[in-house]
This record gives sequence, C-alpha cells and structure tokens, in this order.
Amino acid sequence: MKKIILTAVIALTALSTFAQNVDTRKKIEVTGMAEIEVTPDEIYIGISLKEYLKDNKKKVTIEELETQLQKAVINAGIADEDFMINNISGYTNYWEKKKDPQFMASKQYSIKVKDLTKLNQIFAAVDARGVAYTNIERYAYSKQEELKKELKIKALKDAKNKATYLVEAINEKLGGAIEISESGNENYPQPYYRNNMMEMKTMDAASAPMPEIDFKKIKLTSQVRAVFEIK
Repeated sequence: MKKIILTAVIALTALSTFAQNVDTRKKIEVTGMAEIEVTPDEIYIGISLKEYLKDNKKKVTIEELETQLQKAVINAGIADEDFMINNISGYTNYWEKKKDPQFMASKQYSIKVKDLTKLNQIFAAVDARGVAYTNIERYAYSKQEELKKELKIKALKDAKNKATYLVEAINEKLGGAIEISESGNENYPQPYYRNNMMEMKTMDAASAPMPEIDFKKIKLTSQVRAVFEIK
C-alpha cells in the first residue's frame, strides 16, 4: 500500500513539474531579411600561354611569352604573391621533347587583381597568339565578412519591425525576444568577358582590341528567424 501511495505522489509531483515547465506565453514567430549587392574587388584570373610557330617557321617559346607576361604583371603593379604558376603542361621529359620541332609547351598562371582595368593592361602586353585561353577562377569581396555582420543586424531589425506591426494590428504589444536563429547565403553570378579572348588570337597582336570586362555583382543575403513574446 505504501508503495502505491509513494508511486502516486511521485506521479503527481512529475505532472506538477511538467505543468510548471509548459510555456504558456503568447508568441509570434517571424523571419527578417536583408540583402546587398557588391562588385567583386578580388578577382583571380587564369591565363594559359602556349608556344606557337610564327609565320609557320620560327617558334615563339614559352620563355619569351612568360617574360612578356611577367613584365606586364610588374608594370600593372601586381604584387609578387598575386602572380603564380598554376600548372605546366607538356613538361614531362621537357628537354628531350624540346628537340622535337612539333612539340609545343604550355604553362598556366593565376593572377589576382583588384582593379579590373589592370587586366586590359596585362593582356595588351602579351602576344595574343601565345594565349591559349583565359578564365575566371574565382572572385570575392574583401569586406564580405563585415557586410555579413551588418546584414544580420538589419535582418533582425526587419524581423522585429514585422512582429511589431503584426501584433499591433490585433491591439497587442510586442515583448522581448524569446528565440533568435539565423541563416545566410551568397549568390555568385558568373562574371564574364563581353568579348572572348579567343577572338583576339585571330587578329594581329598590335591591333587586337582588348576585351571589355563586365562583372555581375555578388548578392549577399541574410535571413533571421525570431520568436517574440506577445504581452
């Protein structure tokens, strides 16, 4: 009998504790959003140089092309650490292959630029016929982390504003925040050249027009979910 009474007491105590822990506050849940578009200021350009036969006779070597590119990069004010070799193609048994007049070596480089106008300056100083291809490797905005913080704050304020006018519409007042969670995403549209670099190879290097560069912007978006008490 004592055991039955003790079990009943424990059960009643548990139910009482559970009832006390149930959140009976009136609440409202909203999602705030903020976004901004910025132009990338850190662009990593890939460029591949390849040997070719000038007038189908004299080979323009990779060393000559590389020297042109190095001088162009220096004259454009690019820092040493922002110019690097990515890959070397055809360099297996290089010195033996060099004896073969049909062998054409190539090298791939990566250049980090902050000013897009520097690209035209660099490309203009390199023999276009020795450029196999160029491409955008990646790009970013240098103050992206600072912007993300600002966006999260704006998104939270947006959530509070939404909650405020919604509860006021039913003649209630907004209380403090009960729960806040956030999630963000970035959209990176692929930047592009208006004129393809490959078109330049069909023209004389001295007269070939440099491609205009048009970059789409990066869109940074922040979303914040917030739960507020309704007084």
